[in-house]
Amino acid sequence: MKRYQDIVGHINYALFLALVALLPFPQIYLRYAFVLWLVVWLLEGRWLKKPNLRCTIDHIQFVPFLLFGLWFAWKAVSYFWSPDSDAWSWQMERYMAFALLMPIGLWGVNDRYNWRQISKVLAISCVVAIPLYVIWMAVLFYHPELVPYLDLKEPWTRHAEWWVFLSDNISHFKHRLFLCSVEMIGAVTAIMVWREKKWVWMVMVPVMLSSIFLTGSRQAILTAAAMLVVGIICAIPHKYRLRYGIGILLLGMLAGGGLLKMHPRMQQFNMHAITEMRDVSYEHDVRFNIYGCALQQPSDYLAYGLGAGQSTAYLMEKYQEKGFDYYILKHYHAHNQYLEELMEIGIPGLLLFLLAWLSVPFCARKENRVFALLFFTLFAMNMLTDCMFGKFDGIVLWAVGFVLIFLQPYAEGEQQAARNAETH
Repeated sequence: MKRYQDIVGHINYALFLALVALLPFPQIYLRYAFVLWLVVWLLEGRWLKKPNLRCTIDHIQFVPFLLFGLWFAWKAVSYFWSPDSDAWSWQMERYMAFALLMPIGLWGVNDRYNWRQISKVLAISCVVAIPLYVIWMAVLFYHPELVPYLDLKEPWTRHAEWWVFLSDNISHFKHRLFLCSVEMIGAVTAIMVWREKKWVWMVMVPVMLSSIFLTGSRQAILTAAAMLVVGIICAIPHKYRLRYGIGILLLGMLAGGGLLKMHPRMQQFNMHAITEMRDVSYEHDVRFNIYGCALQQPSDYLAYGLGAGQSTAYLMEKYQEKGFDYYILKHYHAHNQYLEELMEIGIPGLLLFLLAWLSVPFCARKENRVFALLFFTLFAMNMLTDCMFGKFDGIVLWAVGFVLIFLQPYAEGEQQAARNAETH
């Protein structure tokens, strides 16, 4: 039995490393790697080793797993008032990770998990991904016939600047917001794991952050600025944070706004659309049109929501009323995770969702709290303009982040205890 658990344990960790390495790449690979990892974790039979369900982590650290599980359960209950059971079941299947990670949070991971090794794999993979995407896009720019099933042959693409072609077409392979999200987490882990070797992360981090400008994601630029501000504030000694924190926050907001203004894609953004959101017109930003359509009659969903998976169908009706045929053709979803939760599970579900996220930095151990806070900032910002769980990329990134934040310190603690035992 011991030999069986050792073999499966090694496979378990190897699959997790493979999952981490695949994070910057298309979600089709992530889906298979994530499912395989979960299956092998079950095969390892941790429930047999701990039949009394004794938690391997502090009870307070299980709170985020529990809250996300309850949020998932509330979505499941919405079946009773969901008009489309197929849409409900589709979302439940996609969100199953939020329920499946609860037992992992309860029983933990094996003692082979090494935070530094995982972080190095993530950082190296993020660095490697950028030139690979650049090379692949360069090939497609001159030879779009290589992928005839993609819409890369519009006349303007043959005459556009190369980086414009990259920013507009890279999402065919990896949605740019999710690519930038992984790159930002990779940059954070690179700084943490190579803290003493500054020349290493000072070379790697600029390569990772270049993806933000290459892909032209305005939201990612703001998120990167927010994470930088949070990181600087966390680095300031506690007694000086109140004194300098507000100034750094304001400086970060100005820097983020300045970077956005300098970026060419900022010219496509209409600041006045924020105040005129509910007017809904073609002249406004697409996302604000979507938000305006969703907020036309909030009384339709505030109490308990429309039901899991029902928000897009609801928006289709609103698009039809406004004559937004192109939005219907593109099947545009809410493009805001908070708004989608409000529409689908109402105020009670949204509050549970927010509570689950707020528990992430508060329940993390002291040595991992900074990483937890940066991870929270990343999702909190990006969920403002996209449904981070609308694609499997966001769900897997969430799962990997949770393993690193809440389970990794305990695996490392077991490793250190084993090393201490060997020396005595």
